[in-house]
Amino acid sequence: MNRATPTFPPPRRFGRSVRLAAFLAGLLALGASGGRALAEAPTAGFDTANRLYERGQYADAAAAYQRLLPTGEASPALFFNLGNAFFKAGQMGRAIAAYRQAERLAPRDPDVRANLQFARNQVQGPSAPPGRWQRGLSSLTVNEWTDLAAGAFWLAFLLLAAGQWRPEWQRRLRAYAAVSAGAGVALGACLALAMADDPARRTAIVVAREAVVRTGPLDESQSAFTVYDGAELRVLDRKDDWFQVSAGGRRLGWLKRDAVLAPDAGTPGPVNGPA
Repeated sequence: MNRATPTFPPPRRFGRSVRLAAFLAGLLALGASGGRALAEAPTAGFDTANRLYERGQYADAAAAYQRLLPTGEASPALFFNLGNAFFKAGQMGRAIAAYRQAERLAPRDPDVRANLQFARNQVQGPSAPPGRWQRGLSSLTVNEWTDLAAGAFWLAFLLLAAGQWRPEWQRRLRAYAAVSAGAGVALGACLALAMADDPARRTAIVVAREAVVRTGPLDESQSAFTVYDGAELRVLDRKDDWFQVSAGGRRLGWLKRDAVLAPDAGTPGPVNGPA
């Protein structure tokens, strides 16, 4: 598939496991309430949002997808569809935020990565998306980095144990165990970096059509530069309702909180309705 072209297939559906979970949740809700309709299960809202999208009512579809987020049914498919709806509605910043959330859950999904890159290519003016090494770290989830590091250390331990069991293998197994332990240390370092420098916790995404970045955290401060819908800015500091941001290089300044989706609660996300 040509990665220069966005992928806007029919909205993704719930997978079988998600449908089963939603069905079971519906049964539990029915038993607890004594009469709540199963049509209120998250799948119904998901299908309703998909139908709005298919009819070209993109802003309404985005709002419908967003209403599903507090239910705990967040999934790559939900964020992917939400990103597509925002993109079609012309809300680039919110589309990028949704695609980034989808990428966090499914970091190697080719459609998610293609649409995220396409949306980034539409952004005008200064922006500072994650660099190459940050994208490399985000190619695996934190859980996957954890599993790999733990697996490498366990393998080293088992190799050493096998050497004690069969002394004639000890010298060879020690070398393999050293390599495995070294891999565990390297993977552990990658895990630490992925957790400490998570771009989602340090990024503000502009959702205003345009916003002025100022030299200080005051409305009266001089203009430093202008950013546009979809710009990704690295957050350096916060003071009251202002964020100190960087757009790369020497582009530094202060931007008002209401112009961005920002990492107030850990990760930026499309939590507000369509603008």
